[in-house]
Amino acid sequence: MIQLTAAAAFFVLIHLMISGTRVRDLLVGKMGEGPYMGLFSLLSVTGLTWMIMAYGQARTEVWNTVYWGVGDATRHTQLLLQFIAIVFVVIGLTTPNPTSVKQEGVLQREDAVKGMLRITRHPFLWGVAIWAIGHLIVNGDRAGMTLFGTMLVLAVAGTASIDAKRRRALGAAWEPFAQQTSNIPFAAILAGRQTLRLGEIGLWRPLTALVIYGVLLLGHGHLFGAPALP
Repeated sequence: MIQLTAAAAFFVLIHLMISGTRVRDLLVGKMGEGPYMGLFSLLSVTGLTWMIMAYGQARTEVWNTVYWGVGDATRHTQLLLQFIAIVFVVIGLTTPNPTSVKQEGVLQREDAVKGMLRITRHPFLWGVAIWAIGHLIVNGDRAGMTLFGTMLVLAVAGTASIDAKRRRALGAAWEPFAQQTSNIPFAAILAGRQTLRLGEIGLWRPLTALVIYGVLLLGHGHLFGAPALP
């Protein structure tokens, strides 16, 4: 448990205490954007690898108490959540977005807000959050709660962290985009600031998500040691 807890704490702290804070601004000012991004990426990969390896070991240890079991209905709910998560992740990664790394220039476009960004300006992170929620409901053990709970907290907190970072870096240029969009999915649409236009997303993005979902559904047992299908 010590290894997994330490890995989770390290992964969270480098994101919430460095990235998106004024500590990041200070480091970028001293070493430059490129070296900072290289170092931060290295730390992120190291932290994620450490956490995954620690989780794999922790699953078989005696202290890994199971707090709840899982029935077929829960597993089917998980399958639906994972499909939604992958849709958000794939469309988020393939949609030009000023909240993404090195894509601040999207703000200069007249159509900066379109497609998935009408739903949320952080589709990738909300996809990770939904992915984590789904895994939490079918992993009622201490190790699973630590890993997936960490990813859930980091994804949700990351949306606010990125907003703060973009607001500091872009100033007035950020505000029109922020006012037209929402962090929480569908909030801007429900508030009347946006309209849902699924046609702007295109067909190839959802189809790509469906293919990836199918591969993960069938190969989950081979890839991660636990079958996805009930």
